[in-house]
Amino acid sequence: MGRTRAALYGLACAVVALATPAAAFTEIDPLTRQPLYSGEESFQAQAAPIPREIVAYDGRYAPGTIVVSTSDRRLYYVLGNGQAVRYGVGVGRPGFTWGGAHSVTMKREWPDWRPPAQMLKRRPDLPRYMTGGPENPLGARALYIGSTIYRIHGSNEPDTIGQAVSSGCIRMTNDDVIDLYNRAKVGARVVVQR
Repeated sequence: MGRTRAALYGLACAVVALATPAAAFTEIDPLTRQPLYSGEESFQAQAAPIPREIVAYDGRYAPGTIVVSTSDRRLYYVLGNGQAVRYGVGVGRPGFTWGGAHSVTMKREWPDWRPPAQMLKRRPDLPRYMTGGPENPLGARALYIGSTIYRIHGSNEPDTIGQAVSSGCIRMTNDDVIDLYNRAKVGARVVVQR
């Protein structure tokens, strides 16, 4: 009887654990000691293949600038004082790389997705519209880049981070794009280097 009761208790604990929603995740900015975000569904299950970290950065960009190195597959958010937050990113596959300087013109939480006409020509099987949410290819957040068709956005395919697989957009894990979204302002300069 004791063994059966222990087995049932263990099963009940497992069921309760599965039924309990993930706790809200709050990250503390190591520089300001302020929460970067809270109240969001945790994306910790999407272990970042490339860890986010504060690094020494000697680029000549003003604080608040977003610099993407497509060859290194890294994005830097410039903090100033010789530092930046470095994130791993997925970038455009061969034939879909680009470069230039623009600005963040819009930011969206759980953005809807409307594939651009160029993408629909290549992939007529894609939906014409997809509402925002965990299954949406744009992930948890999107920062729209100038008048281009490109975005810096989350991804529901975290294994693509660090690879060249997109149609030109800059992909991040959902945890990382939420972090960047909370740091970057509309109007922030975006520099994409090949």
